[in-house]
Amino acid sequence: MKSIARMGLFFTFLTSVFAASADVSFAQTWGTIKGQVVFAGATPTPEKLKVNKDEQHCLSKGDILSEKFVVDPKSKGVRWVMVWLVDSKNPKAQIPIHPSLAEVKQKDVVLDQPCCVYEPHVIGMRAGQVLLTKNSSPVNHNVNIISTGNNPSQNLLIPAGKEIKVEGWGAAAAPTKIECNIHPWMTAWVRVFNHPYFVVTDKDGNFEMKNAPAGEYNLVTWQEEVGWVKGGKVGVPINIKADGVTDAGKIELNPTAN
Repeated sequence: MKSIARMGLFFTFLTSVFAASADVSFAQTWGTIKGQVVFAGATPTPEKLKVNKDEQHCLSKGDILSEKFVVDPKSKGVRWVMVWLVDSKNPKAQIPIHPSLAEVKQKDVVLDQPCCVYEPHVIGMRAGQVLLTKNSSPVNHNVNIISTGNNPSQNLLIPAGKEIKVEGWGAAAAPTKIECNIHPWMTAWVRVFNHPYFVVTDKDGNFEMKNAPAGEYNLVTWQEEVGWVKGGKVGVPINIKADGVTDAGKIELNPTAN
């Protein structure tokens, strides 16, 4: 009987060892992604927009230029490109989230219009966040939110110096366009995700995502004028290194590709 009991304890011990080993083997690791979106071809000349309303205020800081293609002439980096991660096998699947990013710490995401231009021009949000639409200018504006699916679609008048919170945002495959009908040259774009691994490129076209899940994923890139930049809506494969930096390299945006 004692030998049987010892054997039982031995097998229990082995089971716990193998279980612990499995936990270590399959523990999620994390890394950083860096890259740059660059313009293919000659750098476009910024288009001067026609401003025919509240000109004294709207043009107080100079001409207003189109933001359809904002390209740095030195680096050829493209600003306002949305970059995000998706599961490599199923773009709709939930991907692991680092514990430090699991909770949304910033509830409000601000969209302002201080001088007849939406700032920022492109916004990424997580499901459940609130879009805080502000008007810090001295003239009236409206925020016409145009969504497909279940995300908000409403046209809001925002008097000078006021703000309105827009709730009810969920992850969506399509972007939301925002317009000002009072000042029709004004546009902005919003994309909403169910994870924190998205970023908008800076003035040099650079992007970075920290604490991204290590392993095989796809990197998706979207820009308002060309749509999908590379790899379509499923993106291109990227193998994210654990505890290090994965360089996605230079991703070319070809304005004539689509």
